[in-house]
Amino acid sequence: METALTKLAGVRHPIVQTGMGWVAGPRLVSASANAGALGILASATMTLDQLRAAVREVRSRTDAPFGVNLRADAGDARDRVRLIVEEDVKVASFALAPSRELIAELKDAGVVVIPSIGARRHAEKVAAWGADAVIVQGGEGGGHTGEVATTVLLPQVVDAVDIPVIAAGGFFDGRGLVAALAYGAAGIAMGTRFLLTSDSTVPDAVKARYLAATVKDVTVTTAVDGLPHRMLRTDLVNSLEEAGRTRTLTRAVRRAARFRKLSGLTWQQMVRDGLAMKHGKDLTWSQVLLAANTPMLLRASMVEGRTDLGVMASGQVAGLIEDLPSCAELVERVMAEAGAVLRGLPAQTSCTQERVHSRYVRDAEHP
Repeated sequence: METALTKLAGVRHPIVQTGMGWVAGPRLVSASANAGALGILASATMTLDQLRAAVREVRSRTDAPFGVNLRADAGDARDRVRLIVEEDVKVASFALAPSRELIAELKDAGVVVIPSIGARRHAEKVAAWGADAVIVQGGEGGGHTGEVATTVLLPQVVDAVDIPVIAAGGFFDGRGLVAALAYGAAGIAMGTRFLLTSDSTVPDAVKARYLAATVKDVTVTTAVDGLPHRMLRTDLVNSLEEAGRTRTLTRAVRRAARFRKLSGLTWQQMVRDGLAMKHGKDLTWSQVLLAANTPMLLRASMVEGRTDLGVMASGQVAGLIEDLPSCAELVERVMAEAGAVLRGLPAQTSCTQERVHSRYVRDAEHP
């Protein structure tokens, strides 16, 4: 299936594996890329040296294109952009809208720029600045999320911009891919579904918690860092929501200190990143401090397997996922399901099928 996304990124299938912190490392990214999807390496929790080593490890495992996810508000964002250019990475994705200058620097070097956005106005802004495509995440998506459902946000963005739109939030199978194409998207991005594969390095006990979850076990809370964060509901999440401010901040300071040592950041750099996070948002300084704690809470679960001490970011689709295929099996399954859905549409909806077909053919011809 050729779409504007496959032509833009040079991948075989219109599927993106998102850049999840502590999860999207070289093994998962290379497996996704070898399966024909666009694998995205998560870099926010890496030092520059670690990022360079990770990029080279991915390249040693695959000849397929892949990308790196960056924090646009990080103090060393420009250094990371230069690293991506030096290492000849195909795609740069961003969790927040990058500046016009960062987009220009990447595009001048031939790097494809794909920011993630959660509102139409953000898509319009980065499109005007030269972004090549956008990932649109609706409220169903895991991690930091908004309130607007994908089925409402996606058509808004598709109608507002002239660049390829990739749908995220609530996707896990071929039916979702066909639905996204029908809305006018050029493909889908999945996080939780790729986390729950045999190629993911997330500990087995943590994967088991995800597989056992129902849709009702996935919640949105502001107790972790002051921003809406979708994750599995656990005893720790309950305790964070019930804890007083002083106790929560004391824990946050300790964990932030651990993250500083792991990341190689100085306290000055962490404060600078906190200022960037606060800019434009109605956050108290207490919430900014809590944000520095989040990477350690995620690491506790995703790396150390301590679900009692960590949080588990999750899309709502965790309640629908029941197995752990390899990335190759997953991508093959999604594409086979999509083909079966398109072939099986009843005659009375043939016009819809034709619209889907003509849309992705047109996008492929005129990306």
